[in-house]
Amino acid sequence: MTSTEHLTRSDVQGALIRPKFPNGLGVMVLTGSSGRVDEERAKLFADLGATSLALRWWGGEGQPPGINLVPLETFIRGVDHLQAEGCDRIAILGASFGAKAALLAATRDSRVDHVIAISPSAVVWQNNGPGLDGSAWPPRSSFTWEGSPLPFLVWDPRAWPPFGTRNPVYRPTYELSLKTFEEDVPAASIPVEQIRGEIILVAGKSDALWPSDTQARRILERLEQHGRSAMLIEHPDAGHSPVFPGETQRSAPIERAWGGAPAADRELGAAVWELIIRRLQLDNGS
Repeated sequence: MTSTEHLTRSDVQGALIRPKFPNGLGVMVLTGSSGRVDEERAKLFADLGATSLALRWWGGEGQPPGINLVPLETFIRGVDHLQAEGCDRIAILGASFGAKAALLAATRDSRVDHVIAISPSAVVWQNNGPGLDGSAWPPRSSFTWEGSPLPFLVWDPRAWPPFGTRNPVYRPTYELSLKTFEEDVPAASIPVEQIRGEIILVAGKSDALWPSDTQARRILERLEQHGRSAMLIEHPDAGHSPVFPGETQRSAPIERAWGGAPAADRELGAAVWELIIRRLQLDNGS
């Protein structure tokens, strides 16, 4: 049994799901460009004894309406909130744009013990949507820290899908952009070696949104260059959105394709969930 509190404060927004018998683990769950507060995924953790925060990190009251100059302090305040709930271990799970946010937040906050980055990127990209000023152009960073925009890569429009394409595949856009603006990659790369906690990377090799498989390997290579390691779980036929056991399988929106196949997405999700339970020492504390 769990209880849910919907947070509408200016500093922390989202859904806080408390287990009946908390085990000391706090999990922050971050979605990506959907802007969804993923209570379903957060509840999976709460059912196993973790205090779970499905954080709204953009699109809320007083927040940027898009992923545009989002302060990383948003996530630090989420960690603060979990600690105030009595959590002495902290994990951040992020998917897609949320995976970038999870990795970036963990580079700034040594309290984070585990990062699970699903369909990650090794670099910070330009904004996706408007900022607080209502403008989405010219390109700006997706994130800031202490008021300063983080270095970022822009998209190369030459590989942009034709306007009006249904379920467009954006992977070639990101792949070309990485080549076109190769000289900007070092500055825009996420300094994952600064993360104190354990890192789990998850990628489907049939991801149609962006090359999360090759990006996950870039992250792994960077860690290894600094004497660090991470766990990488891949599936050859999975796409951008693995599905955990007990989750609803969602269809990709018409404005973008995710790739993969339903069965493969579930297989990857099941393998990841098994590893998460083991590494986060989750048991049925509900």
